[in-house]
Amino acid sequence: MNNCLIKKLIIFSFISSNFWTPQVNSKIALQETFEANKQEYFRKKNKKDLIKSFNVFLYESLLVNSNVTNANTSLLESEDNIGNQTVEFNELLIESKVQSQRDNKLFADGSVVVKYKGNILKADTLIYNKETEVVEIEGNISLKINNQIFEADKIEYDFINQTGSLINLKGLIDAEYIISDLDFQFAKDNNRYTELIEKIKKDMVLFTPNKVTNWILSAENMSINKNKWSTKKAFFKNDLLDSNQLQIQLNDLDIYTYKQKLRFKSKVNYLILENKTTIPFWFGDRTIIKDSENRPAFENRWNIGYDNLYKDGFFISRKLNPININDDLFFIIEPQFLFQRTIKGETESFVQKNYALNSPRVKRDIAFLDYFALNSSIEGNINDWNLKINKELNSFDVDKFANALRVKAELNREINFFDHIFVNRFFGAYRNRIWNGSIGESEIYGAYGWQLDNTSSWKSGLIENHQNIIFGLGNYKAEELETNNLVRSYKGKINYQLEQKIPIKQKKINSYYIDKTYKYIPKPIQQGTFINTKIDINYDRYNGDNFQQYLGLGFGPEIIFGNFKKDFFDYTRVSALPTYKFKSGKSVFKFDQVSEKFTIDLNFDQQLINSWLIETQGTLNLDHGTDDYGKFINSKIALNRKRRSYSFGIFYMPHDESGGINFSLNGFI
Repeated sequence: MNNCLIKKLIIFSFISSNFWTPQVNSKIALQETFEANKQEYFRKKNKKDLIKSFNVFLYESLLVNSNVTNANTSLLESEDNIGNQTVEFNELLIESKVQSQRDNKLFADGSVVVKYKGNILKADTLIYNKETEVVEIEGNISLKINNQIFEADKIEYDFINQTGSLINLKGLIDAEYIISDLDFQFAKDNNRYTELIEKIKKDMVLFTPNKVTNWILSAENMSINKNKWSTKKAFFKNDLLDSNQLQIQLNDLDIYTYKQKLRFKSKVNYLILENKTTIPFWFGDRTIIKDSENRPAFENRWNIGYDNLYKDGFFISRKLNPININDDLFFIIEPQFLFQRTIKGETESFVQKNYALNSPRVKRDIAFLDYFALNSSIEGNINDWNLKINKELNSFDVDKFANALRVKAELNREINFFDHIFVNRFFGAYRNRIWNGSIGESEIYGAYGWQLDNTSSWKSGLIENHQNIIFGLGNYKAEELETNNLVRSYKGKINYQLEQKIPIKQKKINSYYIDKTYKYIPKPIQQGTFINTKIDINYDRYNGDNFQQYLGLGFGPEIIFGNFKKDFFDYTRVSALPTYKFKSGKSVFKFDQVSEKFTIDLNFDQQLINSWLIETQGTLNLDHGTDDYGKFINSKIALNRKRRSYSFGIFYMPHDESGGINFSLNGFI
């Protein structure tokens, strides 16, 4: 929110009496007026004032090069009123039922509309004092700046001191474009914004998967002091139907603008669910940079998790404020307190002292430093590359350091390859744990390499298609297939997967837009009977003559019925996907060996009562030649509370002995 937010649209109308005083029919006179006003203006203003450069543009483009569109309508003289007045200067259009000037004040009354390059300000009344350079706007105020929409009861702004206030502010914020929109670098042709200002509160909305960019903002009093916007209390809603399912309350919010950045700062804040449950969280000090992926994330910094293998059970953690390494690179720290390990007074997450790192874990006594763990990461952009380095430290005891430390790193960017978007990745890892079906847990001690992959989805008529292509080359040190010894080998990989969802019979969805009757879900349920298919082709090459290759084919039904709008058993999803792999060769490692030829993926989801949904999934081993025949080699069970604007739940993965809490927000347009 730039301090030019109000100025850009209204200063054209209020900064000079030339807008509403009689025009001299000579362009020279306009130039003389421009020079005189400019000198007086610069005498008053500080050279560092952000408005300075803006007003130079104002005088030059509007006073010197102005053209009145209606030559038959004279502009206003002092103490005069004219009804249904319309004046246009270049791309600036001012409309109101009555316009007048008296006592060195300019007045516009009745359906005031100011338009500039598709950006619109609407109000009931407007008063500008030329001596004090204070503007007051009142009554049904609407302001549209590109993708941002604002409403207010009253706006006051002092151009000399650069201070002001917005009373009962409400806005529809598009976070994806907010910096460029409030940077005021408008496109010359923006006809779609000449339409009437759309309502902030909508009657119908459309779900936007995997992102939340639109927010409803409200504040009783937003004050402006130069480049700082402040309010004691602001509310944000991601539900554009303006329900009370979820609100984010930011307290003592300050928003600073500088260059191409927005900086947010607030104290303790609250996540409010259904106007009943209040959860405190810390938004901290955040900076958004134009054209970056660094968007503000509304998240609860406190988390509870479960990891029995490496943390001995339940733990509590808190993410600290990110530390800026540079403009778009951040260091993120998450200290953890392992309270179940602390209560037990012992650990089973480490090998015996002085034993090999891939030895079996044993029961050991703990010291004070074993009570704590740390997750940290470096995330951001370096030039055109995305960098992410994750480090996990499961104890601060120096005797366990090598066994407690795990690191993963990746540097990637998108490239165009044969007219398709691929992700070019360079990766590295130290002690990466892999779960491999009936083989169980396996360890990659160290790895580095390169991977090029493409993920795409499309529809062929009614058939949904999902495709993955992978090319990879890496150097790995990991557990040997037949023993617990660590071996090193290069690995080359080519993989292709195609999954299809073919409708046999499905119920037609008349519209994907939803209204308030959709209390539990963000989009309509696609009901019907479907056939899911899968093709998986893979070739791996290792040192020497070692290789592994297979062709996997899967085919199975999926049934979905119910609208998830009633309060009981109004949604059920059942699916089964048997898959058989025709394979030859074998890996030199445990972590990627294909051990099960025949498996079946099972899913069962069921609404229980109101918004509560149970979701289960698992992979059943049906290969007679393996030890885990007839057992689930991968599984997950979750209990979720589904709402239109958010989802909250707990999950547990028995095969991995881990679980946690899920919370996600839904986005709409």
